[in-house]
Amino acid sequence: MKIIFATGGTGGHLYPAIALAKYIESHYDSTEFLFVGTTNRLESKVIPEMGYAYKGVHVLGLAGNPLQKAKALGVFAASLRVTKKIVKEFKPDLVIGFGGYVSASIVMSASSLGVKTMIHEQNSLIGLANKILIKRVDKIICCYDKAYENFPKEKTLLLGNPRATEVVASKKDPEVKKKYHLDPSKKTVLIVMGSLGSATVNDILKDTVEKFKDKTYQIILVTGKNGYDKMIQEVKQVPHNVSIVPYINDMPSLLSACDLVVSRAGASTIAELTALGSAMILIPSPYVASNHQEYNAMELVNKQAAKMIKENELTSDRLIEEIDTLFNDTFTLVTMKENAKKLGKVNACKDISKVMMELIGK
Repeated sequence: MKIIFATGGTGGHLYPAIALAKYIESHYDSTEFLFVGTTNRLESKVIPEMGYAYKGVHVLGLAGNPLQKAKALGVFAASLRVTKKIVKEFKPDLVIGFGGYVSASIVMSASSLGVKTMIHEQNSLIGLANKILIKRVDKIICCYDKAYENFPKEKTLLLGNPRATEVVASKKDPEVKKKYHLDPSKKTVLIVMGSLGSATVNDILKDTVEKFKDKTYQIILVTGKNGYDKMIQEVKQVPHNVSIVPYINDMPSLLSACDLVVSRAGASTIAELTALGSAMILIPSPYVASNHQEYNAMELVNKQAAKMIKENELTSDRLIEEIDTLFNDTFTLVTMKENAKKLGKVNACKDISKVMMELIGK
């Protein structure tokens, strides 16, 4: 069984593809994978380091002025010749795209050659690459009701994000709080804006840290590697109940151990948090395509599974007020966790792989 995973540009596209590949590898015999992505983004380093076969294809995003867009379309047209050659040489049983312009190129090529194809849409808003492919693919997998409503029902399934399966299945460290110098008996808030952090949110958080000093709960603040030194330098005094770290190696363990998570609203992040049944305050990044994180967050807010603070409305006092309100309202906090858990698609890998096997005829 030979499968091409097409994914490019961001971790939001990449890590769900990796999670699904790992699951298939461990549950099905005689699997051979080829990952296709960009020549210079995250996946071009991560995938080869994991030992998977990898092909990089040159593409450009359709952003900028008309001249830049015209150039990107020319590059995309040229990429189709490259991706057709890849498909012909690898001879896959199935090509599944996880978003990004590389994904559009190779899925389009595979479809034109009569190969079975699927796409996976991680976000509430359908990405441009996946919009291009709607009529060309055999099956569509999505994660949100809003996306499901905008895809053709006859070939779309609402099965979730493979990261949900991976985070639930991962081994959890029961001593993780001690590892990060936290009191195991105290309620804990994790604040994390992704692996790289957010400079704009960190600037607000540095003024928030000292205001936590009189709280009965504790905070672990993940700055991101690039923001750690600045945070430590600018916070005059770190209270005893606040732990500041640059990154977390075992995020699933810490997520499971915390009572409340303050985070961005990326697709993989929300998949993990809902799978674990976490209570969350979401601060969507306004710097992403079509503001899709805010739409992701609204899906949870509308189902009473999360609170949301827009970044342009975020202040120290607002954040602390939201945290205090939730910790003083046990019913709402528990209800949020229950509602989040209901949205978690913990069987995503199993369900998606089953659809893939049906398409292949296995």
